[in-house]
Amino acid sequence: MSIRIHNFMGKLGWNLKKYLPMLSSNSYLTLQRATRNKAQKAYIDYFFSQKEAPQPLVVNLETINRCNSTCEFCTANKNAEKRPYKRMEEDLYYSIIDQLADWGFKGHLTLYGNNEPWLDTRIVEFHKYAREKLPEAFIFMSTNGLLLDMDKVRAIKPYVNQLIINNYCLDMKLHPNVQIIYDYVKAHPQEFDDVEILIQMRYLKEVLSNRAGSAPNKKATEKVIKETCLMPYTDMWIMPNGKMGICCCDNFEVTDLADLSKVSLKDGWNSQKYKQLREAIRDGRQGYGFCKHCDFIDAGLRMDAVEDVLKHREANHGARQSLFKH
Repeated sequence: MSIRIHNFMGKLGWNLKKYLPMLSSNSYLTLQRATRNKAQKAYIDYFFSQKEAPQPLVVNLETINRCNSTCEFCTANKNAEKRPYKRMEEDLYYSIIDQLADWGFKGHLTLYGNNEPWLDTRIVEFHKYAREKLPEAFIFMSTNGLLLDMDKVRAIKPYVNQLIINNYCLDMKLHPNVQIIYDYVKAHPQEFDDVEILIQMRYLKEVLSNRAGSAPNKKATEKVIKETCLMPYTDMWIMPNGKMGICCCDNFEVTDLADLSKVSLKDGWNSQKYKQLREAIRDGRQGYGFCKHCDFIDAGLRMDAVEDVLKHREANHGARQSLFKH
């Protein structure tokens, strides 16, 4: 496929993040809310119209809860980490992938959460197993790239559709090792026909959302967020201890919607706690304590997947209407 560098709004966007961080953060969040409300409501209505919860569009499976970066917006950074160290048990990991395969899962899968996946020495083997069991899933890896080299890129590329390298820095320049990777892939594109490599230029001190009050550089206020959140409808969030949490904003692993060491994947996704959460935030976050002051919003991957589902549903509906008329 390709390798490319993405820098949102270029130098202007970078300087906004650097010199006007709160304005940059709040403006971005406001823009995303204004442009997604219709699709978001349509997907949630579709979700509740089904007899049982539709499959997640994205499965986030964190196999180790540690990171080696110092991003100031995240409590998972190595200077702020408070979680007890945990690596997922191998039997549990393989069981989860097997259950996804039995479920016929064809959505997005990432072995990543609030962590750096390359800190898990089993990560290539885990991806290999996932690829074998889920041949039609879109598997992507998101890494900060600090441990990455060409050997690792070659090792992981047969098993992922996309490799995302978040190049966190202060100077808007590629890290030396990432530059080497970029130059090599650019010069040898034929070796990487089956994988998309996306390098995202990220400001290390960027202010993003308050992440339900866990972001070190943006505290939650008493403001109640009236817009709902898609994550409990689209994302399955699995922590290394086997618990299903709400989303990436649970940096401290305090939410517990199901325990996959005790219940099946499908039963967990359809658990009573999950149902209560989804009902509580259907029309706004004010109905659920963990979410009511959280301003997090993710407008990229999930919205693309949501729009695909809605288009497919509309196409099927149109076909049925046409058949009925004839």
